[in-house]
Amino acid sequence: MPKKKITVIIPVFNEKKFIDKIIKKVKKDLHFNKQIIVVDDCSSDGTRKIIKNNKNIDKIILHKKNLGKGAAIKSAVPYIRGDIIAIQDADFEYRPIDLNKLIKLMIKKNLNVVYGSRVLNKKRYFGGIFLSHFRTFGNHVLTIISNFLNNQKLTDAHTCYKIFKKDIFVKLDLQENDFAFCPEVTTKISLLNEIIKEVPIFYKGRSVEEGKKIKFYDAIRALITIIKYRYFVKFRY
Repeated sequence: MPKKKITVIIPVFNEKKFIDKIIKKVKKDLHFNKQIIVVDDCSSDGTRKIIKNNKNIDKIILHKKNLGKGAAIKSAVPYIRGDIIAIQDADFEYRPIDLNKLIKLMIKKNLNVVYGSRVLNKKRYFGGIFLSHFRTFGNHVLTIISNFLNNQKLTDAHTCYKIFKKDIFVKLDLQENDFAFCPEVTTKISLLNEIIKEVPIFYKGRSVEEGKKIKFYDAIRALITIIKYRYFVKFRY
């Protein structure tokens, strides 16, 4: 299994408190040959300086203006050298060690797409990992709508932990620049008739005060994006 090379894409915007630590965790806890790509989305809090001094990064991409998470991921695509691609947020809501479970299952079962579910097999849902009932309810409703429109049975369609075989990831031809990257990917995977396997992962959400960036607007964008790629924009693959 370690012969497979994993490209980990880390989009980052104003995460000076965590970025150095998360890169070290990816380097230490991901037990595969790996390529780490960090895309700084025009941070203004000192994150960029930390990135430039980090010796564990294989490729650094610096945006001249803030474009969004999806844009950061798109910027990394030409530099991918791995057989499998994983997305890692630049904070500690997710544990990089969990990526090993997803990748091992992908290789063992010869899967093309695996998601890490924050809610699968969790006894406590409301008032638990998402810190607020609003976020819990929003994630639940968006997942239900995504499942209905995309004919899927996911428990957590909007998780950060999505991993793909390279040929599938490149085929997605990403277009969205912001958090709509997430529903775009899930919808296009559905249009490719690919099976998405879920694996339970650790998750500890943070509040807006602690740096959480996703807003109510992003939930509306998610709905629009699903409908857009499902019914109006021709996905050529």
